Amino acid sequence: MSLTTCNILISQQSERTVTVTRSLSKLLQLNTSRTITVRLGNKSSTHPVKVVNRKGYFVVLPHAVASQIRLPSGGKCMVKSNTGKDLQFGPLIGIMTSTSNNPVLPFGSRTGFVKEFLRAASNKFAYYFVFSPRNVNWDEEVVTGYFPSSGGRWVRKTVPLPDVIYNRLPSRSAEKSISMEDFKEKFVRRNIPIFNWSFFDKSDVYRLLAGDEANEHVPESHNRPTSQIIRTMMEKHRFVYLKPTAGSLGIGIYRLTYSPERGYFARFRRNGSNVLMRFSRFEGLMRLLKNHGVRMQYYVVQQGIRLIEIDSCPIDFRFHMTKNGDNEWVTSGIGAKKAGKGSVTTHVRTGGQLMTPEQVLNRVFGSRGDSVLEKAKAVAIKLANSIERNYSRPLGELGFDLGIDKNERIWMFEANAKPGRSIFKHPSLKSQGKTSLKNLIDHCMYLSRFQLRREG
Repeated sequence: MSLTTCNILISQQSERTVTVTRSLSKLLQLNTSRTITVRLGNKSSTHPVKVVNRKGYFVVLPHAVASQIRLPSGGKCMVKSNTGKDLQFGPLIGIMTSTSNNPVLPFGSRTGFVKEFLRAASNKFAYYFVFSPRNVNWDEEVVTGYFPSSGGRWVRKTVPLPDVIYNRLPSRSAEKSISMEDFKEKFVRRNIPIFNWSFFDKSDVYRLLAGDEANEHVPESHNRPTSQIIRTMMEKHRFVYLKPTAGSLGIGIYRLTYSPERGYFARFRRNGSNVLMRFSRFEGLMRLLKNHGVRMQYYVVQQGIRLIEIDSCPIDFRFHMTKNGDNEWVTSGIGAKKAGKGSVTTHVRTGGQLMTPEQVLNRVFGSRGDSVLEKAKAVAIKLANSIERNYSRPLGELGFDLGIDKNERIWMFEANAKPGRSIFKHPSLKSQGKTSLKNLIDHCMYLSRFQLRREG
């Protein structure tokens, strides 16, 4: 395979001859004796070819030919030749999400992220667009997507199915539907990579890591716990967390504590406030959970860990992991989250504070802070590789909630297949946000097969 960049010029000539500069023909080792097949995604057409002595790497396509392969625009893109008798343009990279009729926020709350992604991709020679599942026409194997235009506007164009899909569908319930599974399988059957297949449930992650060496970093956890399991866990560990398996943002989490002298305690969030309740008997604690509508078949109970603290407030860390252009997991960003007073979690919405990991670790561990951070990064990469190894679908992005105890042991509490990006709002983490986008874009290029891959 030969690969480079080229400039596509679209002409209004009626003759359907494809014109290629001699320098491009030589570089791609084209056989230009008679005809050439031009391709975009899954669309192709074959036409007479003409070579011209002009400097640079140019291809001139008649308008009718460009329309036939549904080329969204001329300009600079990648081009490769697989056989010496073809020119494949691209790549077509689709971000799949839900869309709305709001011209200002066409992708709802994800519009800002989509714009950031496309800005970061502007120097990559590819066709990037955004689409929703309802925009796909399987009969014609095309998709109508939103392409960025001048002045921050969007223009809808119909193009072939993408070369690669970055899944940012926001709805957990929709992704679990049978129709959505079948929809995504149609891309797989056409050998179109789609990464970040769906949201994880907490039980998914614990199952993926069970029996793996990385499981040593997961606190003891039980899905669908009985009251006896909860009681045993509380007596064994003194405090545990009860979490909804499909939860997010810390909603629905209870911190349950047992003191042989004082009884049982439940800490939780209710009506915007942090609540602490004490019970002399275990049965009283269970009645509270039942009255709150906690259905154990949708929960997991997890061993509590005594995390490092600042000002008597526990600290955990969000590790934003991405694949890069070499298909390797890297740590793109790390945010430290300090819990609010009396809060069950470290989420900012419940009074938590976002800090940099260096601020926290240097304060807690002094001169050892840097080495502890490097150890945590290594564990995060180990966890990412382990999850990917045991997961049946391609992953390109993960978010880990990690904790560090006072003995410097690293623990993983949660893994998210579609992590949020709130940590990058911190002024000191904005550059890491840009790095994460660059890695995702490079990984899209890798999956699209429009990048020379490093072997071994």
